[in-house]
Amino acid sequence: MTTIGIPRETRPGERLVAATPTSVGRLVGLGYDVVVEAGAGSAAAYADEAYAEAGATIVEDAWGADVVTAVNAPSDERVAALRPGAVLVAMLAPAAHPELAERLRAQGVTALALDAVPRISRAQSLDVLSTLSNVAGYRAVIEAAEQYGGMFGGQVTAAGKTAPARVFVIGAGVAGLAAIGAADSLGAQVRAFDVRPEVAEQIESMGAAFVRAATAQQQVSTDGYASALTDEQEAATAAVYAHESAEADVVITTALVRGTAPTTITADMVAAMRSGSVIVDLAASGGGNCELTVPGQRVVTPNGVTIVGWTDLAGRLPRHTSQLFATNVVHLLQLLTPGKDGVLVLDLEDPVQRGMTVTHEGDLLWPPPPVAVSAAPAPVPPPAPPAPVDPRPAARRRLVGFALAAVLVTLATSFAPPVFLGHATVFVLAVFVGYYVISNVSHSLHTPLMAQTNAISGIILVGALLQIGSDDWLVTTLACVAAALASINVFGGFLVANRMIRMFRRDA
Repeated sequence: MTTIGIPRETRPGERLVAATPTSVGRLVGLGYDVVVEAGAGSAAAYADEAYAEAGATIVEDAWGADVVTAVNAPSDERVAALRPGAVLVAMLAPAAHPELAERLRAQGVTALALDAVPRISRAQSLDVLSTLSNVAGYRAVIEAAEQYGGMFGGQVTAAGKTAPARVFVIGAGVAGLAAIGAADSLGAQVRAFDVRPEVAEQIESMGAAFVRAATAQQQVSTDGYASALTDEQEAATAAVYAHESAEADVVITTALVRGTAPTTITADMVAAMRSGSVIVDLAASGGGNCELTVPGQRVVTPNGVTIVGWTDLAGRLPRHTSQLFATNVVHLLQLLTPGKDGVLVLDLEDPVQRGMTVTHEGDLLWPPPPVAVSAAPAPVPPPAPPAPVDPRPAARRRLVGFALAAVLVTLATSFAPPVFLGHATVFVLAVFVGYYVISNVSHSLHTPLMAQTNAISGIILVGALLQIGSDDWLVTTLACVAAALASINVFGGFLVANRMIRMFRRDA
């Protein structure tokens, strides 16, 4: 039986673990024998006993397993502990650390980089970078709230009122959208900017105002990523950042272009910010978006602006981050175990598996070939134009029909008793009222219940109006009540429908 090892992370300050007791149970269900290093999950509040209850075996060293799943890249000592032919699943950053890829190749290890998952829809469930970015965006708001000297949500009390915090988010990727959602949920007034104009709807759906600057934004991207800015765009974005940061209480930066962190907040912009303002730089691990960011540290500028440059934001919520990370790993192993029999099968014809594979059987497979996102559909020939139809026969039929209907109505009114004429008048008026009541309701809100209710209410209203002048006081009273109730139903329905329509209008 293939053994999966879950080691204890050795990077200083790391609190994450690559498996939780729940994910261990799912791996056991795939047919694997799981071993967990003693204390591997203790920093994330997962006890060894919980792993054992889920079916794992607690060991002192998990690096000798057939498959090793870890969070971070192993040290040289840990690489040497991997046996030839083993499979390593971890965040390896192969583009930034080619020397590690070479050591893994020389060791005869099959290395799968979790941070190299192709950005295609089918691979979203394996994408640990999105997982970590989502948690980091949320945690950035928590860090900002701790450093900020006021409440995010406005308050109205007997002692007076306080204004909500103004938060400006740069970048609307996974981390940026998570930060927007968290700040909005705390009651802050959130504004956000991204050079990709197509994300405006996503920003607004999270409750923020999208900062529009036509000269600063690019054309709609074809791959979802921002590209390098032109000189004109850089000048325009700098003007946006300067204005928004000077007005904001909290600035959260998340801008990354192909893995590099461009400078978005300069020292001059920081100098123009109010004392007590906070900057949380989510790109600190890549050097930082703020010119004054010190990775891994908290800095307070001479004018009282706090700059938070933590590089372990996701690790500061270790329990849930480990849970999500471990779920990504389980999804990968489900893909690699098609038989659910504990036998790992690597299919290099699969673009997802190939894109993650760094080394295999002594060969260096990095960088992978580009992934074809989609194939262009075959052109569809335009439909043949319909044959011309002569409208004259249909028009003649309608004219004859109207003439017959007019003759029938004339005969009916000429020979019918007076009682019939009264009922016919009510019927015709009810038809007209019902038609206009229903026709003014949006098609998206038409239901049989609403249509029938409005039609019935229209008939009741017309009948009640005709009976209000009756000599019988009881009839008059009932007619007034009926007219009032029918009016409430008709006009109330219009008000509710109008309000529902406004909820879905962008200009509301």
